[in-house]
Amino acid sequence: MSYYFAIIGTQDNPLFEYEFGTSKQGGDGQSRFTEQAHHLNQFVLHSSLDIVEEVQWMNGQLYMKVIDKFFTNYISCFMTGGNVKFLLLHQPPQTEEAIKNFFNEVYENYVKAIMSPFYKVNMEVRSPVFRQRVAAAGRKYL
Repeated sequence: MSYYFAIIGTQDNPLFEYEFGTSKQGGDGQSRFTEQAHHLNQFVLHSSLDIVEEVQWMNGQLYMKVIDKFFTNYISCFMTGGNVKFLLLHQPPQTEEAIKNFFNEVYENYVKAIMSPFYKVNMEVRSPVFRQRVAAAGRKYL
């Protein structure tokens, strides 16, 4: 199973992207997406932003569960209070609890990363420590 995780800023610009595979059930943690699928994954996630913007006002929750499906790919979403979107493309569907825990842990680490006095709103997150913590959360929950 492969995953594509992206953080999308308030102006629909990508702030962070990470591809990884499952570490559960004997997986090695490596993504199995092809090079062509990488570009398709970006397109699918960005096309799901319209659905996110429709759903966010109907639901007062930060975690929106599975919001879209594209063939065998499922897209789950988590909104922050500052309108930054965490999107996870996964195949096949994971348990909602595992995805929610993954999003919560990444959110905690994201808040720590943007607390830096050198960070500006909608700036790309380039911290290698943040990338390692996202990878650790992926291994732990997915």
